[in-house]
Amino acid sequence: MFIPFIIAGVAVIGWTGVWVYAHAEAGRQIDAGAERLRSAGYQISWTQRRITGYPFRLNITLTNPTIREPSGWAIAAPRLETQAYLHGLDTWVIAAPVGLTFTRPRGGAVSVTGDIIHASISEVNTALPNFSFEGTKLTFTPAAGANPFALKTAEKVQMHLRRGPDDQAAVMLKVNDGKAQLSGLFARMAGDKPISIVLDSTLSNISAMKGDSWPQMVRNWVAAGGRMTIREAGVTAGDVMVGSNSGILSVARDGRLSGRLDVNLREAPKAIGALVDTGVIRQQAATAAAMVAAARQGSGDIAQANINFEAGQTTLGPVAIGPAPEVY
Repeated sequence: MFIPFIIAGVAVIGWTGVWVYAHAEAGRQIDAGAERLRSAGYQISWTQRRITGYPFRLNITLTNPTIREPSGWAIAAPRLETQAYLHGLDTWVIAAPVGLTFTRPRGGAVSVTGDIIHASISEVNTALPNFSFEGTKLTFTPAAGANPFALKTAEKVQMHLRRGPDDQAAVMLKVNDGKAQLSGLFARMAGDKPISIVLDSTLSNISAMKGDSWPQMVRNWVAAGGRMTIREAGVTAGDVMVGSNSGILSVARDGRLSGRLDVNLREAPKAIGALVDTGVIRQQAATAAAMVAAARQGSGDIAQANINFEAGQTTLGPVAIGPAPEVY
């Protein structure tokens, strides 16, 4: 009669030992990973760490975690919660239940709050883990003295990184029903109407994207022949749409974008006017760009053109309209 109870007791004791070992190992791995990043120039800190979840999970809660990489990008949160099942420690779910703050090297900090802010990371023992982020009903609030952020709110934001064959990775970003800040480019284009953003692309030579900082990672990737192939990209701001289903992009030595996009423009004059109003391009360049768009407009209000990023400049067709976007 007692044999089943004895077997169950031994199993509980054995499983408890496994959980206690996993608990201690998780703490050691976190400390070791933090030290490796600190030696590479990162700043990493937290005020408290708790590991719970017995008997079947590991729940790791960090209070006031902060990570800042050498070029200035940083992310912090009042509380960060992570969870993995004991039988599947290569897949973790991450949540920021009270929001987070990301810091731009030049733009300053932006606080993000929402109904849901969570992420997942899987195949953590590979060179490029899969990563997903999802946020719903998000609000973006720049810190005092920080530069404005393009969006004020967004109904839903999704971002995914997936490793693929032939040393490739898929990068996907989607923003649904965003609302622009009261001033800025998006607000002038969209007015009170919603903003949507989509990016579906493939990165080549992804194994070369490694280094001690974001600029170094990009330089190593470009040196290995890394390129971004655009399958779909676009911004819809009210009646204005800039979209592309074809293009190859890279990064020049000065850290600015290089390459070409074949684009469709809807309400191009309104978009160009907003670029002038916000100081992105000069009036003379805007006039020439508007002529290019008008000349290439087909049926309806859609104009087809190409945007080139070369030698640090952005051109619409043959017209230079401003500097190329900075990647680092």
